[in-house]
Amino acid sequence: MNKIDMLLGLQWGDEGKGKVVDALTPRYDVVARFQGGPNAGHTIEFGGKKFVLHNVPSGVLTPGCTNYIGSGVVIEPHILKGECVSLYEAGFDLQKRLFIANRAHLILPTHRAMDAANEKALGKMKIGSTLKGIGPTYTDKTARKGLRIGDINSPDFREKYENLKKAHLQQIASLGFNMQGFKLDGLDFAEYETLWFEGIEYMKQYQFVDGEYWINEQLNSKKNVLGEGAQGSMLDVDFGSYPFVTSSSVIAAGVCSGLGVAPSRIGKVYGIFKAYCTRVGAGPFPTELFDKTGEDLLNNGHEFGATTGRPRRCGWLDLPALKYAVMLSGVTDLMMMKSDVMDEFETIKVATAYRYHGKEIQHLPFAACTETMEPVYTEFQGWDSVIDENDGTITPNLENYIRFIEDYVGVPVKFVSYGPDRTQNIWRR
Repeated sequence: MNKIDMLLGLQWGDEGKGKVVDALTPRYDVVARFQGGPNAGHTIEFGGKKFVLHNVPSGVLTPGCTNYIGSGVVIEPHILKGECVSLYEAGFDLQKRLFIANRAHLILPTHRAMDAANEKALGKMKIGSTLKGIGPTYTDKTARKGLRIGDINSPDFREKYENLKKAHLQQIASLGFNMQGFKLDGLDFAEYETLWFEGIEYMKQYQFVDGEYWINEQLNSKKNVLGEGAQGSMLDVDFGSYPFVTSSSVIAAGVCSGLGVAPSRIGKVYGIFKAYCTRVGAGPFPTELFDKTGEDLLNNGHEFGATTGRPRRCGWLDLPALKYAVMLSGVTDLMMMKSDVMDEFETIKVATAYRYHGKEIQHLPFAACTETMEPVYTEFQGWDSVIDENDGTITPNLENYIRFIEDYVGVPVKFVSYGPDRTQNIWRR
């Protein structure tokens, strides 16, 4: 009986999951997204081209790989259409390779308007949403009034849409948000709504399936399946830096609820992290840097959001937070990204504890979002390059850095990335 392996981000998102999925895909027959939506931006570069995937699983760039959008995902039809058309123009035809769960929820244009209204109402306390309608869509899902992929072919789909739209507009008005002049991606609401329905029609060419049966049939047929997560563990709705979190379960438990597989069917859990830390939007970030080093991480790492374009907050690696994320998901294999970004740093720091209420602790307390935690650092000598040009091995100083992380977290680092291209990786044994 085959088990499903999964790939998770272990920080605040943007860890480089798309590139790792692309590197792993030749080992798998199916890549399945299990949560999140177009707030994700999984970037893959090869052959001088860059592909940013939002709703589509990252296995699309590997010929013969089947791709599946699971029940735990929320889908914006206009965005999905644009993504699929761009892939088709680049030579990747998904018509027979993309399956979509009937139970996946739809993001309506009014969900995106509600997102903007909610952020404006929060003022200085705003979450830092991507404004893709993710939160309001998951709210409707929990409130049991959302629209799903399986509703698209229903004869009363338009009526259901109009009823939900009406309810949304009433909520938006109650927040004092003026829809007059509101634009979505530079378009008037009515124009965007027309494109949204064109996206609905476009989606009908793909296969809608009862996903919980479909994914288990793949496993029962001895297909190798990789579950692809979005965002990062520190943004998990239950265990992340609440309320500055996403609206879904980002940790390993999310693959069970998002795809409809039993916990006993989980195999390897690949955990992705950067050699340093970044975060987009509001929320706690103990190791954040506000000096030239932070600027160097931003610029050297090209740390701008793939979905929003916003500059990311940058800081040193936070090992207590990393160990916490590893614990939550039972990570079996660590994969470190962007080690090359710090090639020119003479000294590199890693947080190994926090000073909190006059004590030194190595865990994340409940009040971590509202109270200051001062990081306690260990320093390392920098490395000039990731790879020794003479023998192709990892350079000694970086190897020391990696082994320290392994000892602290208790999980081996199997994969090290040292550049944006799909070929710039080294596997450690």
